[in-house]
Amino acid sequence: MQGALENVKRILSNKNTLTIVATIAGVLVLYIGYNMRVKQAIEPVTIPYAREELSSREQIKEELIGYMEVSSSVLKISNKGIISNSSDVIDQFVSYGVTIPENSFFYYSTVMSKNRMPSTTFTDEEVKDGYTVYSLNVDLHKTYGNSICTGNYIDLYLKAVDETGKVIFGRFIESIKVLDVRDDQGNRVFESTAETRTPSQLLFAVPDELYLLLMKSEYVGGIEVIPVPRNASYSDKKDDESTKVSSQYIKDYVLSKTATIPDEVIKGNKSTNDVINSNND
Repeated sequence: MQGALENVKRILSNKNTLTIVATIAGVLVLYIGYNMRVKQAIEPVTIPYAREELSSREQIKEELIGYMEVSSSVLKISNKGIISNSSDVIDQFVSYGVTIPENSFFYYSTVMSKNRMPSTTFTDEEVKDGYTVYSLNVDLHKTYGNSICTGNYIDLYLKAVDETGKVIFGRFIESIKVLDVRDDQGNRVFESTAETRTPSQLLFAVPDELYLLLMKSEYVGGIEVIPVPRNASYSDKKDDESTKVSSQYIKDYVLSKTATIPDEVIKGNKSTNDVINSNND
């Protein structure tokens, strides 16, 4: 036994032998490490996907979910936002304003719980204080074959016939932003990629004063408000502050056809005007 130990010591003390042993050990470490990394990279992971197109605000039921196996490396390369656990998808909702295509993975940015869904159709950012949503009735022809999209800045023209029978036509509102485009069922026209929806309403968020003017023009007989799209650079250079009445003549024409209601503040059973009149007596 003692002789065997002496032989081992003699071998280990040999520099050439030690080098060979260290090299073999290093190769083994690299081989084992490489195989472990490869195994981790190609090891299949089961992740959920949408079996059909899912629309905005739709609840994701279990029967709408399919499953497929992909390698772990796919998840790392493609996107870290992919949901790999079905419990984070089932009975959740498609995010507002988002469509999940058929056979698409679920992402944390496209799925949200019910309590995170907006409580109203429009957010405070879309409709600021002092603004009101105005809806303009349109059709496929008036939207230039569905060429007017959400976020575009367009102009509104007005067409009318005056008392002498002459046609009035000109730019009424300049640089008005399209808040949304809806069909006759209230669905967003550009929300779905699986079906073609026909535009029925253009929605705008406008200052309260401009909302009243547009509503008055709508109720005056013989007046038609016509949307007119512009090029891409027009939208790029505009913002909400650039929206304004373009023609004072057309504005005066609309106002001449309507009455102005005086502002009144109701206090109990008396208006402000009643209080002022009683004080004068």
